Parts: sequence; structure tokens; C-alpha cells
Amino acid sequence: MAEMSEEDINARANEKARKRKAARDKMLADKTKEKGLLIVHTGKGKGKSTAAFGLVFRALGNGMRVGIVQYVKGKWETGERTALDRFSDQVTIKAMGEGFTWDTQDRARDIAAAKAAWEKSKAMIEACRGADRPYDMIVLDELNIVLRYDYLSLEEVVAVLDNRPEMLHIVVTGRNAKPELIDAADLVTEMTQVKHPFREQGVKAQLGIEF
Repeated sequence: MAEMSEEDINARANEKARKRKAARDKMLADKTKEKGLLIVHTGKGKGKSTAAFGLVFRALGNGMRVGIVQYVKGKWETGERTALDRFSDQVTIKAMGEGFTWDTQDRARDIAAAKAAWEKSKAMIEACRGADRPYDMIVLDELNIVLRYDYLSLEEVVAVLDNRPEMLHIVVTGRNAKPELIDAADLVTEMTQVKHPFREQGVKAQLGIEF
């Protein structure tokens, strides 16, 4: 069989691309619905909150307003929080966590902090029911962590998130997302850890990478 010329290779590739575009156009033709999404980032791999803050910056770039409640990392000085301070007219951040449980070593204190953060989260969500809603997106960072330890009522959390205002996007992060939350979500991404320098090389959490 004679080798194909570059012109023939290009022609075949272009024809395949044309067919792919036609198939995609057909698929997109009936995708006209818009709604606020419940998005969950979970899994043991790094990047759950990182991806959520990527959505935050995308939303800000589109002129949207964002509310953020941090359930665990409240005491951490993070780069994303410093950067978002520059967008104070578009974003509200409530850093309400007390740290990880193994740091506080005080379960009652952890539960109180989780409940306070959840009350703030509910207030943000309810404020979006009117026409002049203050947020287009709300991020509940590390909510999955406190749900994992049963610091909040899972039934209540799922009910509130499932009954969110129609056009409000809500992003929930943290490993070990509960099956009930996954079932209620519109979009779920599980981060899978392949390699991590902390475990394999003894590299500590670093500025600009972890915080």
C-alpha cells in the first residue's frame, strides 16, 4: 500500500473533524436548559479546593458575585484568600473553620464552628431567593469534612442544597463526600491521587501549592 501524501492525510483528518463537529452540533442542539448547579469536588487526590477557586475566578471574570464559606481552613493564611481580597466588590469570604480536628483536639469546639459556618451558609443561600440576589455562586469549602464526622445533619444539608434557588450555583469540596450528597449533585468530580510528594518524598506543604 502506497504511503499517503501529506495532502491526503490532511484531507482525511479534516473529514473526520467535520464529522465530529456535525455529531457535536447535533448533540448540543437540544442542550438549551440553564440552571444553578450543585457541584461536588471530592476524592483523596489534591485539587478539590483548588478547582473550586478556579471556578470562583472564572465567575469573577464574568462579572458574577461569589460567596465563600470555609469550614476547616479558617485559620490558614491562604494565597487565594489574599488574591480575592482584591475583588471585595464581587466576593464575600467567611473563614469560619477552627482547623483540622487533629489540630484542635476539641470535638465540641469543632461542632460549634461547623454549626456556625452552616448557619452562615444557609443565610447566604436564602438571601439569593429574591430577584436581586447577592451571589451567583456559593462555595462551601471542606463541607464534606464536617459531614464525614457527623458534625451537621446530613439530611438537613442535602435538603437545603437540593432546594437552592433556581439559578444559584453551589460548589462543595472535601474528601469522602456522602453518597446522599453525590446523588443530589448535578456534577461530581473525584480527584484521584497518583503521586504526592508529601508521602513519597517527605516534602512539606508549600507556599503557592498547598496554601
